[in-house]
Amino acid sequence: MDMKENMTEQIIENYKKDEGMMILVFAQWCVNNDLDPKALYLSVYPDQTGNDYVLHMLEQTVPKEEAEMIEASTAAAVLSLFGNEELAFAVSEASRKAGK
Repeated sequence: MDMKENMTEQIIENYKKDEGMMILVFAQWCVNNDLDPKALYLSVYPDQTGNDYVLHMLEQTVPKEEAEMIEASTAAAVLSLFGNEELAFAVSEASRKAGK
């Protein structure tokens, strides 16, 4: 493996880690707000039922009593950074409906 291939692999791996953190922020926001992260995610992206990585990350949350508070605006901003505008909108709508 040459240096260019190694750098490409490292960039891809870093992106996957960042994407995982984005999913975790979303999932923890859901748990903190008594929402099912998998159900909300799949309502926006119904074709992702076979995405094992995403489904695995959605299950990596902690109970809300052990978690730091995450504002809806923060979760939406993180999702938007990764181009997940539909999911960011779903977070904003769920927050609005809950009156938060």
